Amino acid sequence: MAEALRVLVVEDSESDTLLVVRELGLAGFEPVFERVETPSAMCAALDHHAWDLIISDCSMPGFGGSAALRLCQERGLDVPFISVSGTMGESAAVEMMRAGAHDYLTKNNLERLAPAVRRELRAAQERRARQQADAARAHLAAIVESCNDAIFSKTIDGIILSWNSGAESLYGYTAEEMIGQSVSRLVPPYRPNELPQILGRIKRGERVEAFETVRLRKDRSPVEVSLTISPIKDGVGRIIGASTVARDITQSKKEEHERLRLIQELTATVEALVRAV
Repeated sequence: MAEALRVLVVEDSESDTLLVVRELGLAGFEPVFERVETPSAMCAALDHHAWDLIISDCSMPGFGGSAALRLCQERGLDVPFISVSGTMGESAAVEMMRAGAHDYLTKNNLERLAPAVRRELRAAQERRARQQADAARAHLAAIVESCNDAIFSKTIDGIILSWNSGAESLYGYTAEEMIGQSVSRLVPPYRPNELPQILGRIKRGERVEAFETVRLRKDRSPVEVSLTISPIKDGVGRIIGASTVARDITQSKKEEHERLRLIQELTATVEALVRAV
């Protein structure tokens, strides 16, 4: 099945354009193309359509490859741009590549066109995938940073790698003070076995959920927290660290203790009334 391909051809020769389109068709593409030969026509084509590929003659009267490339760059387009010329010298080709063209070839060597197109389409797809991944990571980082909960990551040995603003607020330490330090700094000395047990579970691939415990702030005051700790794996599934989400439950625990106290007082009152009867 032919591969659909939207091609903008910057060329003043209709016959040369048809040769390029024919070469793409023979290579298994199904090109839908538009030919332009002036800056205004190219601007209109770029503004009104999305293109998979731009093939431009290097030199035309009043217009050419360099000017066409600049129009693409001014719009921030990441579209494979291949320069084609009948008489392109080596210096001109090098200059086009330095300016940002993805490849160049001569019109008497069009057998190079299809391999160059496939390579540059693949490279463009990889760039888009990286950009999407980077954007997703940046979005996730922004969510983590703006979260009120304390969120940080650490190695499987407990060395802190990241520390969000929620962690700064909860524990009082800045990111600069904690990154590179052991998470044991937060653990009260009267709980010596807790951290090794947690890290052991993480190394076995287990997730620790809603674990209520006590941690120490920078001023060494205790804070009651609920921890959710999840293993972090690399691309092949190896456990390389853990992420921790800590929520301050001091107030909720205080309210719980108060409810228990009231229940105990009410129970004692009822028992006293029953005995009096």
